[in-house]
Amino acid sequence: MTSTINRPARRPKPTAHRWSAALAYAALSIAVIVVLTPFFWVFTGAFRSTGEILADPGAWWPSNPTFDNFATLLGAGNFVGYLGNSVVVSTAVVLGNVLFASMVGYALAKLHFTGKRVVFGAILASMMIPFTATFVPQFVVVAKLGLIDTLAGIALPSIVLPLQIFIMRQFAESIPDELFEAARIDGAGEWRLFTRIFLPLSGPAVATQALLAFLSSWNGFLWPLIVAQTSEKYTLPVALSAMSQGTETTNYGVLLAGAVLVLLPVLVLFLFLQRYFIQGIASVGLK
Repeated sequence: MTSTINRPARRPKPTAHRWSAALAYAALSIAVIVVLTPFFWVFTGAFRSTGEILADPGAWWPSNPTFDNFATLLGAGNFVGYLGNSVVVSTAVVLGNVLFASMVGYALAKLHFTGKRVVFGAILASMMIPFTATFVPQFVVVAKLGLIDTLAGIALPSIVLPLQIFIMRQFAESIPDELFEAARIDGAGEWRLFTRIFLPLSGPAVATQALLAFLSSWNGFLWPLIVAQTSEKYTLPVALSAMSQGTETTNYGVLLAGAVLVLLPVLVLFLFLQRYFIQGIASVGLK
């Protein structure tokens, strides 16, 4: 009768897949550190005085933490008004893109009309043109409409952005045509198809384009600086630039505190829409 000897099980040797996964995680960790390092410096710098920043710009932690920068910023003459201007402009841009860009994207994907390819090609071409090449004619149009030094004039050029149209058109292409054909047989019109079928199914794409439109408007600096002729119409980025200028040197502490306050709404919105944003980007990229 033979006896069975229980030998300790050998641990499996690392496979190539495990090594590749470990290298990928290491590379991603390094990338995260590189990306977050400037944000960490800005955040800690917001609690340092301008004198301390100028004395040691490379310091990573304030030696004497202070909230004076935030107090100076929030106590400025019309900070609440500047914040309100940014909220109004960004809300108008987001709502405009959600409605109009979605309508154009739906039409380019699901409707048949003469010149559809030409229109889509023109939209793609406009995405390649830098803003600096178009802001002069845009300024002329806004001036002709009498919208200089108004929030409407600041928001108007961004009401429908080419990138948002592209996102909605690509997502609409992924929705089966049979859904719309069945609704048309039941007597549904195009507006009902758009509002009852397309928009409810386009949640990830709408969230993606809304977030991108909000970022574009909320962080905009050059266009609001050109259109706003008086300080009452300044948005936050323009106002922060003006408030941070001292008599002899730039008030970097106030500027960094303002950057933190401007970043917070963007961070909160991204965390709230993160799942939909990833789904929207993935669905657009797969088409």
